[in-house]
Order: sequence, then C-alpha cells, then structure tokens
Amino acid sequence: MKRIFVAGLLCATPVAGFAQQNDSANQQHTGAHTMQHMQHSGQMTQGAMMGMQSSMQEPGQGAFAAIGEIVAALEADPATDWTKVNIAALREHLRDMNVVMINAIAIGSDVPGGQRFEVTGAEDVAPSIRRMVLAHSSVMQGENGWAYAAEATPDGAVMTVTVPEGDLAKLKALGFFGVLTAGMHHQAHHWMMATGKDPH
Repeated sequence: MKRIFVAGLLCATPVAGFAQQNDSANQQHTGAHTMQHMQHSGQMTQGAMMGMQSSMQEPGQGAFAAIGEIVAALEADPATDWTKVNIAALREHLRDMNVVMINAIAIGSDVPGGQRFEVTGAEDVAPSIRRMVLAHSSVMQGENGWAYAAEATPDGAVMTVTVPEGDLAKLKALGFFGVLTAGMHHQAHHWMMATGKDPH
C-alpha cells in the first residue's frame, strides 16, 4: 500500500511541475498578468510600475482623451485663467460629436456643383445634429473653395456643400460624415470652448 502511494506521488510530481511551468509561460506572454505577478512577488518596485504606466498612451475613450489633452495644456500654461475654463461645455460638444457620428442618418443627393445632405435622427439625436451641422458649416465656410449652406429641420438639419468641379468626386467619396471631419479646426475649436470663448 505504501509502495503504491509513493509511486503515485512520484508520478504526480512531474505533472504538477509541468503545469506550473505552463502557468508561468502564460504569465510571461500576458503583460497585465506579468505585471501583477511581479508586483505581488515583490520583484517590481513602485517606480518601475509608474514607468511602465507612463509609457501607455491610450486612455481607452475618445472624449476622455480629448478632455485630458485640453486639461494637460491648461495646466502647463501659467497664464490659464481658471475662472473662465469650461470643461463642461467641451464635454457636451464631444457628446454631440459622438451622438451624430454613431446615431445620425445622412442621405446625400446630387445638386448642381455639389451634394445636399439630409441628416436626421431620433428625438434625442436631432438637437446634436443641428448644433454640429450649423457650427461646422459656419466654421468651414469658404475653406478650399467649398461653400456650405445649412438649415435646421424638425428632425435634424440639411447641409448643402458646393465645391470646385475637380473636387466633386472627393465630396461624394467623403459623404456627410467625412465632410464633418474635414479641416483642422477641431482642436482649436475645443480649446476655445474649454477656455470660455465663443468658437463661432
């Protein structure tokens, strides 16, 4: 009986060792598990962990990243007037951007020299559409020879864009959502909004 028990232990030992080796290998191939393992075993100092975390750039959410970028710039500027900073307004604008990009419906049709976009959405989406379309049309008016006309509708907005003949194919390829991202004004727009200025 003793011999059987000892033999069983000898057979089980390599299997257990092999399982531990596999477990260790899996941890080495998974960054998060490796960091946790090293932290718990005392092999990684607090400073090393901070260094690893500082090299990570993606915060995981677009609006969070945009606001974080603005806050970092405000904190770095000694001339920042914190009594005028309005992060809440910027957040609402970023919410509008998200709602329109994800939930709006845009139908484009040909007009002489351009496209007419009918942009609609549900009751809680329509206000965001109106704000985004009217603001974008105002800011982008005349840029690169493109002309914008926009008007609010009960369930959204209509935006008509006319362009030089050579840009017609580009306009159709971009569609409404591509046109909405055009121009490098967004960052400046966000900065003005966050610092209490009227971007329009």
